[in-house]
Amino acid sequence: MPNSNSQDYGASSIHVLEGLEAVRKRPGMYIGSTGVKGLNHLIYEIVDNSVDEHLAGFCDRIRVILGSDGSCTVSDNGRGIPVEMHEKGVSAERVALTVLHAGGKFDSSSYKTSGGLHGVGSSVVNALSRSMTVTVKRDGGIFRDTYEYGKPTTELIDGLLPQIGKTREHGTETTFIPDDTIFDQTRFREEEIKSRLHETAYLNPGLTIYFEDRRNEDESLWESREFHEPDGLKGYVNELTKGMEAVTEVVTLKGESDGIEVEIAFRYVDEFHEEVLGFCNNIFNAEGGTHITGFKTVFTTIVNNYARQLGSLKEKDSNYTGSDVRNGMTAVVSIKHPDPRFEGQTKTKLDNPDASKVVSKVAGEGLELYFDRNLETLKSVIGCAEKSAKIRKAEEKTRTNLLTKQKYSFDSNGKLANCGSRDPSKCEIFIVEGDSAGGSAKTARNREFQAILPIRGKILNVEKASIDKVLANQEIRAMINAFGCGFSEGYGNDFDITKLRYDKIIIMSDADVDGAHIATLLLTLFYRFMPDLIYEGHVYTAMPPLYKAMPKKGKEEYLYDDKALERYRKTHDGPFTLQRYKGLGEMDPEQLWETTLDPERRRLRLVEIEDARLAGEVTGLLMGSDVAPRREFIHEHAEEALLDV
Repeated sequence: MPNSNSQDYGASSIHVLEGLEAVRKRPGMYIGSTGVKGLNHLIYEIVDNSVDEHLAGFCDRIRVILGSDGSCTVSDNGRGIPVEMHEKGVSAERVALTVLHAGGKFDSSSYKTSGGLHGVGSSVVNALSRSMTVTVKRDGGIFRDTYEYGKPTTELIDGLLPQIGKTREHGTETTFIPDDTIFDQTRFREEEIKSRLHETAYLNPGLTIYFEDRRNEDESLWESREFHEPDGLKGYVNELTKGMEAVTEVVTLKGESDGIEVEIAFRYVDEFHEEVLGFCNNIFNAEGGTHITGFKTVFTTIVNNYARQLGSLKEKDSNYTGSDVRNGMTAVVSIKHPDPRFEGQTKTKLDNPDASKVVSKVAGEGLELYFDRNLETLKSVIGCAEKSAKIRKAEEKTRTNLLTKQKYSFDSNGKLANCGSRDPSKCEIFIVEGDSAGGSAKTARNREFQAILPIRGKILNVEKASIDKVLANQEIRAMINAFGCGFSEGYGNDFDITKLRYDKIIIMSDADVDGAHIATLLLTLFYRFMPDLIYEGHVYTAMPPLYKAMPKKGKEEYLYDDKALERYRKTHDGPFTLQRYKGLGEMDPEQLWETTLDPERRRLRLVEIEDARLAGEVTGLLMGSDVAPRREFIHEHAEEALLDV
């Protein structure tokens, strides 16, 4: 563990690009959303700064604490943010916390690799917090700065932070409370946070991360976890495949080229399953990117070449597809890049062309060396591809019979009430359960841009069904044909998001247990067979009201949940009549338009996935056939479910 070194990391390392005000006006541009996903992202921005200190060789411990006051504290034993005078005339720490695109990540002498490419982490969190306190231990002193709503509240002394003590320690501690005027809710979702921290520990075998949840009033119920994974990616793949029947051992590949470090781990299991996770500088790239493309391409090429050499593929046979080759694969691809470029501020997709070339080179050389020495493993991989190819061809026949031969025109099924516009950016489709609610919605809608697709009851649970049963389901086929972009599944990919006919797909179900079940079944379908609909922000759930309050004096008011009713009872003077909506079918078209369809007055909830791996695990658990783990999960999370209503 190197000692604190401030010689190469000083005030001159903090480079300024532009100001900060836009963050509060358009927070979604910087953290993805103002929902729970964006809220948790605040923590990740600060943690990523500490991880960058680890990558630079100056930090081996990070602590994350969720406080009872709604705060989060992230501390590390890195070098500490520079506090000396910056060329801007104030402490470098003040510049880093108040100026967008100001940070040490723009100085290659301070950080060789960094996840904080845009240098906005600390300043964005500061801008979106009700309060923030930064404590720096550095150069023998303890320095503290405070902020409210992004504005500094600590008075500088000749432009420098006041020193509040002395210490031999070094590091940075940041405590912040999110701004409740910006975020939909301000309670951090701990399951996703723990998953992210555990993931970070796998990616950094020399790092230990401590997590504490102190939000319960009863101290005996506080949660404390330690994440330290010395086996790195090998341990991560072991964790990802836990409980599955392994076909191969975990294979690890490492290499470096053109200043880019590459590490890959993969294993095959006896399931029709593919999971390839990509990371660049410890940042999870949910949409993959060039590093994933490079890995998949070279892996497919090499396996096909070996399959022909060994005679598994004859001269007349076509090559295995990429999906065939990756059938049964769980893989993690992690690279360290000195100058990463991402699509979007939240870094969901890597965009460096050189990453593809380097990953292809490192993976190609490593795979050939490994397979030459491990023939049985190679045969197992080819066997998985061969099995997948056979099933794929059979499924293609099923798909042709069910979707092509029986394909109907856009409106001929008599169920879809389409809209007049053919501009997808302006159109939206409501999936409505039941003929009564469907009929009311068809009458209430704006026919120019709103389409209505009624479905009958609960659709097939796709988590338990084979692909032929999924495609044979009339309600599912109606949705596939209405959306227009196809579907994807384990043996191929016929999904094309560019052909989507509607910008918004809105699930409109009753606000009861059956309605929630229907919505869950639909979301499972989208997640498993059309995940890009969710990842690209096209799926919403409608939020119809539960009550209508009709006072003897005053204006009628729709109340969307029991909490709203409770607030109404406390604030309203005088008698009132309360109407309880048991279902959407009880509303007349005018009421349905006012509360659920009118873009100016309705409430929609965007469906987001923060942690793809965790989402996949929970979906499989809740929608699968194993009852005991599902019951245990529901009991453990019952309180959280009530909090989210």
